Amino acid sequence: MNADALTFLPISGSPRQRLPISPFPGYNASMPVTGRRKSVIFFITMGACLVALAVALYVGWILLNWRQVALLILGIIFFSLIIVGVVLTTIFLVREIRRNEQHDAFINAVTHELKTPLASIRLYLQTLKTRNVDELQRTEFYDIMLADSDRLLNTVEQVLRAGRASHGRRLNPTLIDLGEMVRECLDLTRVRYNLDPEALNYGESLDGERARVAGDEDDLRAAVSNLLDNAIKYSDKEVVVSVKVSTLNEKHVAVSIADKGIGIPRAQLKRIFKRFYRAPGHFMAREKGTGLGLFIVQSIVQKHGGRVFAESPGVGLGSTFTIQLPRA
Repeated sequence: MNADALTFLPISGSPRQRLPISPFPGYNASMPVTGRRKSVIFFITMGACLVALAVALYVGWILLNWRQVALLILGIIFFSLIIVGVVLTTIFLVREIRRNEQHDAFINAVTHELKTPLASIRLYLQTLKTRNVDELQRTEFYDIMLADSDRLLNTVEQVLRAGRASHGRRLNPTLIDLGEMVRECLDLTRVRYNLDPEALNYGESLDGERARVAGDEDDLRAAVSNLLDNAIKYSDKEVVVSVKVSTLNEKHVAVSIADKGIGIPRAQLKRIFKRFYRAPGHFMAREKGTGLGLFIVQSIVQKHGGRVFAESPGVGLGSTFTIQLPRA
């Protein structure tokens, strides 16, 4: 990027709205993966054809040699082994292709998440260096660069946290007031996204005692914040998020985060917690992400002896994520 890019950024008005659409024209944010999808179809078709051919040959062999019982038994055993081998090989190849496809999508998303704020910061720094701007606009530029820096830091933290979740890390548990921690996450999220007080609603349904859990406060705070970020990011038009801390029984408490956003297809409810996985769809393609957020949430919750799951009536009908944790 050179200084010519500054012509896209008039000094008057809102600077964020006048940034170039793509600071890196050569960068394609939607790397096509149709080649690997064709490979998946090819291997599935090839496996099915091989199984069908083996079945046809075996049936023909049985019809010709039905009187030879010993050979028939040996044939059944060897045929079963061949079929199992073909099926397992096909499954393995398809899984490897899909895993590589997910890795490519992850690299694509992380590259976008890193390059975009870096280009924005550089553009504003070039503007401040080469042009005289008034104090009000200078402060606005600084605020935007700080926001982009926070976005960069958040992306790096997500990747590092996913690495720690994969390798496992011993807990240093402390006693945590879950309700108080969730309220702090709500306040921080409200300020970060500049939301009205009515956009994020909080409620409690406890049995007279505080919802206390034992665990790593930073990790649990990251899990709740990830779910809040997702609820806001995928709310589409209007942000209305309801958060509730409740007592399930004598041994468990729960945090539920419900939104009125784009919803989740029923077939995707379990798959969305896989590493690098992002549910397909127009809106999902438009909203960039690493595909690590929900994987991190599940890893943290399971490490604390709990479980997390998603519920959604369907596309366009919102979704609810629930974290269940053992009480301290």
